[in-house]
Amino acid sequence: MPPRNKPAAYLTPLAYADLKKLPGNTRRQMIVAIDGLGKNSRPPNSKVLTIEGETREIRRLRAGEWRIIYAIIAERSIILGIRRRPPYYYQDIHRLLGNID
Repeated sequence: MPPRNKPAAYLTPLAYADLKKLPGNTRRQMIVAIDGLGKNSRPPNSKVLTIEGETREIRRLRAGEWRIIYAIIAERSIILGIRRRPPYYYQDIHRLLGNID
C-alpha cells in the first residue's frame, strides 16, 4: 500500500503549514510519527513540556532531528507544530498554544 499524504491525527493550521514545508522524505517520516500519536498519545520517547501558567498537557515527540509539539485534550493528540532541533527552544510555544483555544 502506498504511503498516505496526510496524517490521521488533527493538525492545527500552523502545524499543517509546517508539515507542508518539509521535504518529501521528512514529511512521510512525520506523518508516520503523527499517526502513531493517534494510537498512543504518550509514547515512551515523548516528553512533557513544563510551561508556566499552562494547565493543558503539552508534550514533544522526537522524530530524528525534528520535534513534534502537541497537546493532549480529551485523550486526543492535537499537533501544534513541527520544529527542527537544534536550535528550536520553544520560544513560540504561546503562539502555538493560541491555535487550540
